[in-house]
Amino acid sequence: MVQNFREPQILEIARTEGKVKVEDLARRFDVTVQTIRRDLTELADEGKLERVHGGAVLPSGVSNIGYEDRRSLNSNAKSSIARLCAQAIPNDASLFLNIGTSTEAVARELVHHTNLMVVTNNINVANIMINNNNCQIMLAGGMLRRSDGGLTGDLTTRTIEQFKVDFAVVGCSAIDEDGDLLDFDMQEVGVSKAIIRHARKTFLVADQSKFTRSAPARIASLREIAAVFSDAPLPVSLVEKCTSWDTEVIVG
Repeated sequence: MVQNFREPQILEIARTEGKVKVEDLARRFDVTVQTIRRDLTELADEGKLERVHGGAVLPSGVSNIGYEDRRSLNSNAKSSIARLCAQAIPNDASLFLNIGTSTEAVARELVHHTNLMVVTNNINVANIMINNNNCQIMLAGGMLRRSDGGLTGDLTTRTIEQFKVDFAVVGCSAIDEDGDLLDFDMQEVGVSKAIIRHARKTFLVADQSKFTRSAPARIASLREIAAVFSDAPLPVSLVEKCTSWDTEVIVG
């Protein structure tokens, strides 16, 4: 069976089952796992699938992919982006870290910073920062979302509004051609808006997959962001916008 025949069937399996696994596809098509990985990489490059650990999922539209799949998606890129972002945050700083696997990666890079105060609505971030003995941790209250350890809702927003911090580090699910940051959960979006309003400077951490995805709820514009940290250059149209908005773009 040639590759052109496999790929439509792989997409149909993904639509039916929600996810495809490399080893399952290799058995189904009687080819090597290396061949299937190449198929999935090509489909991902075309924007038809998103690679996750051990396989791939359909690109998100109106609902997000699962937390564990998001955690493994582009994990090396997220680590590289996180290091760059952490380098821009000095010791003796206060900061917000919101919900997301990219912000969790930043938290891991901050464990050796000194005299930080971290305010977060992400239980996973709080658990990571526990390893930093020179860090004060403020966990915002709210409704716990068990799927990813996020805290959302009016109580969370009101807690965030009690602070004015030096930096906010935020992630998002997608960035569109207008430079708008997008997400899926309206309550989470409300918290992210408050985080941006109550920070003196906001950093966005976003790997290149965010520029090919879509989500229905608007958080903010790149106009409101001080710096974007990514693993690949932004689309040309967004580079021009960021230049006019004085939004710094840092690529690692």
